[in-house]
Amino acid sequence: MPSKAPKIKSKVKSREEQRDNSLQAVVLADSYETRFRPFSHERPKCLLPLANTPLIEYTLEFLARVGAEDIFIYSGAHSDQVEEYINASKWKLPTSPFKSLGLFRSDATSAGDALRDLDNRDLIKGDFLLISGDVVANIAIEPALTSHRARREKDKSAIMTMILREATVNHRAQVTSHKPVFVIDPTNDRCLHYEEARSSAGQGRHVTLEPDLLSMHSEIELRDDLIDCHIDICTPDVLGLWSDNFDYQSIRTGFLFGVLKDYELNGKTIHTHIMNDGYAARVRSLRAYGAVSKDVLSRWTYPLCPDSNHVPGHRYRYHKNGTYQENHVTTGKSSRFRGRCVLGQGTAIGEDVTVSESSLGRDCHVGKDALIEGSYIWDNVVVGDGSTLRHAIIAGGVVIGKDCTIESGAMISYDVQIPDNTTISGSSKLTWSSLASKAVTERMNNPICIEEGKYHRSTSDSDDHSDASNASNRIFQNQQASASDSSVSTMKSDESDFERTEDRSRRASLFSETSDEAATNRDFHIEATASILDGLQKDDLPEDINLELTAFRMTVDASQHEIRRAVVAAFMKRIANLEASGTGAREAVHRVFSKYRIIVERLLFDKGTREKPDQVDFMLCVQRELLSRSNAGSLLLFVAKETYDLELIEEDGILQWWPDIRSRHGNMANIRGLTEQFITFLQEAEEDDESEEEEEKEEEDDNK
Repeated sequence: MPSKAPKIKSKVKSREEQRDNSLQAVVLADSYETRFRPFSHERPKCLLPLANTPLIEYTLEFLARVGAEDIFIYSGAHSDQVEEYINASKWKLPTSPFKSLGLFRSDATSAGDALRDLDNRDLIKGDFLLISGDVVANIAIEPALTSHRARREKDKSAIMTMILREATVNHRAQVTSHKPVFVIDPTNDRCLHYEEARSSAGQGRHVTLEPDLLSMHSEIELRDDLIDCHIDICTPDVLGLWSDNFDYQSIRTGFLFGVLKDYELNGKTIHTHIMNDGYAARVRSLRAYGAVSKDVLSRWTYPLCPDSNHVPGHRYRYHKNGTYQENHVTTGKSSRFRGRCVLGQGTAIGEDVTVSESSLGRDCHVGKDALIEGSYIWDNVVVGDGSTLRHAIIAGGVVIGKDCTIESGAMISYDVQIPDNTTISGSSKLTWSSLASKAVTERMNNPICIEEGKYHRSTSDSDDHSDASNASNRIFQNQQASASDSSVSTMKSDESDFERTEDRSRRASLFSETSDEAATNRDFHIEATASILDGLQKDDLPEDINLELTAFRMTVDASQHEIRRAVVAAFMKRIANLEASGTGAREAVHRVFSKYRIIVERLLFDKGTREKPDQVDFMLCVQRELLSRSNAGSLLLFVAKETYDLELIEEDGILQWWPDIRSRHGNMANIRGLTEQFITFLQEAEEDDESEEEEEKEEEDDNK
């Protein structure tokens, strides 16, 4: 009788393979960018509606279709709203296709911080998908997974496969201002170089390649016709690289570029899988928002279309005239609908209204003789009689008066009211959010118009706007501004907005700052750090950086602590850049602090006083900023000695910082070891000085 042992072994092996092949997914629900302001001041980007469906729904539907089982969602800004939405969604029901779905509330301000935090949690057991929470896709990834796993089986150094979609160069979902260029070895699909090519005046785009790259590969392809889906198949080694390289912040310009550049050091390879079928795009910018909206309404993303009704409670039907319409929608007999449109439940359209290539959310009311063209109108919006909207985004709760003109490219955020006979130029961004400018809002107590980077106040006489029900006060009075020909789909500025990639002082945690004040502080920190770092990298004069920093501080009424924190973050980032270029840590610290000492000097106002709160705060900022650095202990010692030698931090300042409970608490204590000897030296020197003073005093007394 044959033995049954082989069958038992086979079953055990089958279970192990099944466990190894189970697919996990990490969803970055925060884009860590500012491109969707002013809307993202009040709502998380992943919950903004696209064709009347929250963006994150498209991403989760895609993950369900490709068989992902364990989902980890990392939320940043407005985590409370994300958590509330997910907990009330179908994805948390017993019928959910996911085995598990975890939401991590994080104070990370970059993808790098979030992924380093994920690595610390030790949740990833095998291959996983890394995806942004604003991806719309219907592609089948089984071929990419199969290729990735086969490649990994042969070569353990192959750590990641990027899924890219082939498209024409002029496809509307393509990035325009800084086009991604992938340099690929077609023999093995290995990505050799990544660069975001920007246009130079009169010179077009260009890519810089190392000569060795050309000599080491017999054939290479430069591809600028690929849409980056931001869907990556990763191994756990990817997370390890994020943790080992604290200066990686963004996925493409940081991690991908760095790993490819340092191949000789890390020996890791990243590959590509180019799709020719299906649809995949990321709603990265406002331009992409318009392009993907059109693709969804044109059914290129099927089955991710409004009439699939993926969100519980949606009841859309697709009509022959190209409109998607829910129940209880009323339209005037003389109204006209052109192109693809979507109308949410409870929306009412008056007589002689023309709606073309637009989406309207639920419970919207459009008065007679209005024209809506290429616009995206969210829930509970009122458009008055005779008003014209072209290529604009109108957030929920907005009221537009009669005979208004909203020009191409205008963005009006939540609950703003526009009075009758008002023209809003295409360069305008209107918001009620205090996060747009805390100091300006406090002074004005009026709706804010962010227009071409400037803040304007309305002419409303009311000083009390705390009551949301006082609708008559929420009126923006037009600032006579020049018209703009830009539109939602053609805006140039949305691609180049500042990306939030600042180095955080500590890893992400389960708790996030959700108050308006905390969010305002975070926005200031991001922008101030970037501004200072830009000056350091350009080798600007210290006086010029100080002047810009002072103007910035006065604009937003930032505290001295916030200024010190931003300066420290920028200094530490610059030191990291110098280290990456081959400069030793000690020399990097000396170079930065010695050249830009005047910036630090003007942040410390306690020189010559008994207590040193400013100097203690500065050193605490340094200590916090270094927590995620692999050589944090050495850097802390070098900074302490350098600032002491430069007489920026006095001896008393160092000795008051060292015993401070904040410096000795939790993770802060873990990086103090190397600095302890320096502190001991200062303490002994102070004791010697005291002894000498006592001896001199005794001699004087004896002489008397």
